[in-house]
Amino acid sequence: MNSLRFAAITGMLAILTLGAMIPSTSWAVDRAEAEETARLLAKLLKAGRLVIEQNQLLIDDQHKGDKGFTPDVFEQQLVREFREQTNIDLAKLHNSTVAVPPLAKELLPAFVMASKEVVRDAQVVINQRGIGYKNFIPATYGSQAAARFSKHTRVRLKQTTLQPRNPKNEPDEYEASVLKWLSGRPRAEAYVSELTDHGQTLRVVMPIYYVPACLSCHGEPKGELDISGYPKEGYMDGDLAGAITVTLTRP
Repeated sequence: MNSLRFAAITGMLAILTLGAMIPSTSWAVDRAEAEETARLLAKLLKAGRLVIEQNQLLIDDQHKGDKGFTPDVFEQQLVREFREQTNIDLAKLHNSTVAVPPLAKELLPAFVMASKEVVRDAQVVINQRGIGYKNFIPATYGSQAAARFSKHTRVRLKQTTLQPRNPKNEPDEYEASVLKWLSGRPRAEAYVSELTDHGQTLRVVMPIYYVPACLSCHGEPKGELDISGYPKEGYMDGDLAGAITVTLTRP
């Protein structure tokens, strides 16, 4: 793998393929804007997944009907979590004291809207009494928000990992090669940025790692069925879970 560059960043399990056209001027400015936009989108997706995780016990409470976990409540928590991670207030995005790329100013609100729509459409499931596990978990939220985000913005999001439970999350050849390369190295909160296709395509890959909260479904004992009915993979805390890849191609 050539021209790998690392920068401090955290990532979430998804793939972002930006459909926006890149001006055929210097890659330097475009690349910097694209990489920062990818970082912020990853942070926002991460924040959204964390909000779902923090409300998981409430969502799966079979004894309670109306949970009060409305799209507006979700948004409030999402904005707060994102601000804590980035110091960027989504409510004041265009007057932010933190530098935000123009592309990010367009895409971040679109992702918030897509996320709220997912929570809105899940209200019947979330508020259903008598059923514990609702299958509305961070991964479910992430894939559904990604699909809506793609529809509204022509920016494609895809959760990917070397051992996907959902076939739609199967990595392509490039993603698989990067994931395999990362899996053989110590954990690093960094992203990999590389120009491919003779310099015509910029791909940014952001690894994520399993944390203790993930291991009830993905940890030991390997092969045992988790709450969703999938066999556990036997992962350990700190193992590579997947990546976020951002791909931009010159027109």
